[in-house]
Amino acid sequence: MRAPLRLAAVLVLASGAAACAPVSAPPEAAGAIVCADGSLRGQGSSAQTNAVNTWIRNYQVACSGATVAYGSTGSGAGVRAFLAGTGEFAGSDSPLTASQQAAADARCARGPAVHLPMAIGPIALAHNVAGVGELRLAPATVARIFAGTVTSWDDPAIAADNPGVALPSTAIRTVHRSDSSGTTANFTAFLAATAPADWRFGGDSTWAAPGGSAQRGSNGVASTIARTDGAIGYVEASYARFHNLAVARIGNAAGEFAALTDEAAGRTVAAAAVTGTGSDLRLAVDYRTTAAGAYPIVLVTYEIVCRTGTPAGTLPLLRGFLGYTAGPQGQAAAARLGYTPLPAALQAKVLAAVATLS
Repeated sequence: MRAPLRLAAVLVLASGAAACAPVSAPPEAAGAIVCADGSLRGQGSSAQTNAVNTWIRNYQVACSGATVAYGSTGSGAGVRAFLAGTGEFAGSDSPLTASQQAAADARCARGPAVHLPMAIGPIALAHNVAGVGELRLAPATVARIFAGTVTSWDDPAIAADNPGVALPSTAIRTVHRSDSSGTTANFTAFLAATAPADWRFGGDSTWAAPGGSAQRGSNGVASTIARTDGAIGYVEASYARFHNLAVARIGNAAGEFAALTDEAAGRTVAAAAVTGTGSDLRLAVDYRTTAAGAYPIVLVTYEIVCRTGTPAGTLPLLRGFLGYTAGPQGQAAAARLGYTPLPAALQAKVLAAVATLS
């Protein structure tokens, strides 16, 4: 796996090249990449960067006339750049707010901005506690840890979740994002929904709880956990896997401690409701889903694009690239990096929405 976090255009050799279909061919026809010439720019979510790097590499190998650039700036910065007219798409781990949606619609001029779910990243509670392997953590325990009311690893709340496990008296060192982050928004939304009595800081893209170590970007959080005994932090799962970090099982509303697996995260996303209309596919994730085996802390990264109004010279490349990323090849490539593939029904909706971009 590769986890480069700073990116302009990626123009290197890679494996996994696919045959190039004519631009007029239906997206993902017979599994082929639909090529188009030109340049495409995006920026935003660092949680999806590992997937986007691979998608860009594979698409450009298959389509020699295409140049795609993505800046791993964080969801908040990516949305701000898109609203300012920089680039053709933004990656965000949270849907636009009402005010952002109005600004995005105005930016698109001839039609609304839409959300296209593209990368599903389970949020790992990654930890580094000497002498401790797997941990089980109930939502209330997680909330108390990050609120600063549980401060050592042998606290009775943690011991109750982990009967029979020898826990050290090591101080807990929490790690959170310093930048505006969709990962933070999804993690805090989970805490607000599942442990409201213990988490009083709401759900927001900016970290509000006191204490802890603030680090920029997903890789900054994961790197800090890796070198700090007693550390725990929230990070998109592919970064935890890249840094070989232990991850906790998380209590779900079905009364289970669910392991972080593609299947378990997929069950939570499959239960999410589409709250957008038409080709706007924003989702409402139910962190309290009672689906058996569901891993409840997930983020869905959207590509935010103009439904209409993309310049004619760029539109074929936008449709070709996003059709590849949402299609079988792109989702399989992301899965190899630790992302959860789009559930089949949602994938079909995303591909249909990409086909309607104009």
